[in-house]
Amino acid sequence: MLVALTQLLFCQLVGEVIARAFDLAIPGPVIGMSLLLVVLLYRQSIPENLESTAEGILSHLSLLFVPAGVGVVAHLSVLGNEWQAIIGSLIGSTAITVLVTGWVLQRLHRGVSDDS
Repeated sequence: MLVALTQLLFCQLVGEVIARAFDLAIPGPVIGMSLLLVVLLYRQSIPENLESTAEGILSHLSLLFVPAGVGVVAHLSVLGNEWQAIIGSLIGSTAITVLVTGWVLQRLHRGVSDDS
């Protein structure tokens, strides 16, 4: 488990270094997990210890939302002042996500024959 945690944190560190070195708008952990994905795709397998550690972390994922909830409660006045922009961005981003997902699904579905 310690080796797998070290691997995950190393990927996050590399991503953070890349994001800061090139002044990217993408968060370092996202870059790091993308690098991990590339490595795992290259290996064509997931090491057992990495898989079990990741499952353990994901099983407690809800705990990671506690700080975000505290932040929301701490900034309720900002939410009250900017609710129109927040609602607009939520509706707009949801609509864009649904449209892009539908478009991608249609593109992927073109190559699949319907034999059922």
